[in-house]
Amino acid sequence: MSNEDKFENKVDKLGGQAKEGFGKLTGDKETETQGKAEKSKADVKDKLQDAGDTVKGAAAGVFGSKDDDKRA
Repeated sequence: MSNEDKFENKVDKLGGQAKEGFGKLTGDKETETQGKAEKSKADVKDKLQDAGDTVKGAAAGVFGSKDDDKRA
């Protein structure tokens, strides 16, 4: 996962936390629920991207990678 993706997911998660907190503070259940959903979506995106990176790493280990020389 690129640093840009990680940053974007972190921003989405923080935005969701803020929205959830604002919803709790104001008693607005809809806003609170939207915030929770945004946080969950960011978490799922993180996990999917991490899984994709794991698969790519495993495939590179098995089949070799043109990037191997660049990592050294």
